[in-house]
Amino acid sequence: MPVLPLLLGVFVVTFGLAAAVVVQMRSRLESEAELSPLLREERVSSISFWARLLNRFQASDTLRSHIQQAGLNWSVGRLTAMMLLSGTVGFAVTSSISWLPSFASIGGTLGLAASPYLYVRGRRRRRFRAFESQFPDALDSIARALRAGHPFSAGLDLLGSEYPAPLGLEMRRTYEEWKLGSSWEQALAGLAERVPLPSVSLFSGAVKLQSRTGGKLNEVLAKLSETMREANALEDEVRAIAAHGKLTGAILSALPLFIAGMLFFVNPDYLLTLTRHEIGRTLIAVSLALLIAAHFVIRKLVEIRL
Repeated sequence: MPVLPLLLGVFVVTFGLAAAVVVQMRSRLESEAELSPLLREERVSSISFWARLLNRFQASDTLRSHIQQAGLNWSVGRLTAMMLLSGTVGFAVTSSISWLPSFASIGGTLGLAASPYLYVRGRRRRRFRAFESQFPDALDSIARALRAGHPFSAGLDLLGSEYPAPLGLEMRRTYEEWKLGSSWEQALAGLAERVPLPSVSLFSGAVKLQSRTGGKLNEVLAKLSETMREANALEDEVRAIAAHGKLTGAILSALPLFIAGMLFFVNPDYLLTLTRHEIGRTLIAVSLALLIAAHFVIRKLVEIRL
């Protein structure tokens, strides 16, 4: 088949590109292991031509931000190389299935190509959720340190050294930025950019307002902590209510596949008849596409935003 050498060539080139990215990143990380993360210059990619190509697209800034917010040490070049490699593998696998229509092969390729980015988005979402669960206790710790007579910087340093990631890591970075000469406004603005949550924005705004107008910051932080706990409790309750709908959607999405598997086990010829005709193959591809779309629609319907 003439398309097979082309697929193999694309796969080899893509795999070599990804391997080069990994090797160069590993050598760079080993040489910079002793440096502070604040002193490193974040680059799009270790490969110069790949970096120049990615810098032409504004999406590279969004990808860099999402990778940083997910707590990963990847570069944009590494993520895009993984997406390219996944898409190439997906295209090679789906195109080898003779009865699969072309639009289904394209859809599977795009889905596999987007899987590394979807992993980053999922890790980013879980990291934000963990940060929100830690944040009220962290505010109480800062408020207690202020009541004991310690400065705000000492409370932030305590959070960075005592609390686990992700909160401890972000607070330590904010404290180090202030120690290196940034103002509290700049350091807290950087924190709000790395962790774009409403609670972090409220915390940053409260500290900035106190530094300008004065007042008892410990009382403000204690009240803010209490409000966040109530909001987190409400979100947990809403998430528990929506879990029933998500489970129902997952069962409804898996039920057709389960029934098709049972039919294939009981009478394979009854199901394989669809693969022998063009209309049947189209029906299979359309059914799978609609099943995936219905799964995401159900998840969107049962999702409750406060």
